[in-house]
Amino acid sequence: MKKVLEKKIIFQDRKEAVSLLGKNDVYLHVLSENFDCRMISRGDALEIIGEEEITAQVVKIVEELQYLYRQGTMLTMHEVRYSISLVQQGKSDVLHHLFSSAILVTAKGRQVRPKTLGQCMYLDVIRHNSITFGIGPAGTGKTYLAVVMAVAALRNHEVDKIILTRPAVEAGEHLGFLPGDLQEKVDPYLRPLYDALQDIMGIDTYQKLMAKNIIEIAPLAYMRGRTLDDAFIILDEAQNTTGKQMKMFLTRLGFGSKMVVTGDLGQIDLRGTRSGLAEASEVLRDVEGVGGIYLDVKDVIRHDVVARIVQAYDVYEEKKSAEV
Repeated sequence: MKKVLEKKIIFQDRKEAVSLLGKNDVYLHVLSENFDCRMISRGDALEIIGEEEITAQVVKIVEELQYLYRQGTMLTMHEVRYSISLVQQGKSDVLHHLFSSAILVTAKGRQVRPKTLGQCMYLDVIRHNSITFGIGPAGTGKTYLAVVMAVAALRNHEVDKIILTRPAVEAGEHLGFLPGDLQEKVDPYLRPLYDALQDIMGIDTYQKLMAKNIIEIAPLAYMRGRTLDDAFIILDEAQNTTGKQMKMFLTRLGFGSKMVVTGDLGQIDLRGTRSGLAEASEVLRDVEGVGGIYLDVKDVIRHDVVARIVQAYDVYEEKKSAEV
């Protein structure tokens, strides 16, 4: 006969209970769907009754979510579903490590941390290499986390400046045909990087650092001929670089600098030439000081539907390739 375990988790107040169990107990329903035990919400407490091993798993999830909430993180369905997934895979021991791996605190006091094991690995690769390739679909956090690491390096005085670049206009970079000065020309292409910096630093600090040229944002073509020392350099949307552009960019690396190259090989806009990101990730695979990681649909942290959209398109592309 299997041993029955009964546990009670006490919440600090009603607000914490709602945050952990979800509005209208939506998170509690997801837990109930995945674990065969009784879960009874009573005011500021949750009672869990069932087979010892299963009850212990549910308690582990709720207590880790409670820890995360008390660190200042607003819980979403992602944290709930990902916690369930890890526990069901027998990886409950990594939950606390994942939830306690804060990188920095934003201007609004929000802790930024990796949300998946893939993101944890991505950050480790950045820490231990001079050049990192972060490749994956939309919503995996590859660009945002690269910016977070850049800001952390600047705050820790590991670098003197942050340089952000991106190929413009399908890698052709025909900026002369666009109205305005250089900043106005590149603004539309670099908006995701601006948004990330402003979210992390706050608009006032961001504007001050831009004015002092501590943050530099420029199209990829403007990197030619430079040597970038003591800087954290991010090349975003790198799937739209040519092989020559990628080689030019990577050889700008100077002393005391780090580079992170991000892109999605499923969104290549180039025509008639191979993506420089695809080429470089192969050519430099075994080069010391160069690291790479492929994030996938399990690392998508946007709305649940985004992960399903990415997965559906992957299946569609595989079928289309098989038919050719």
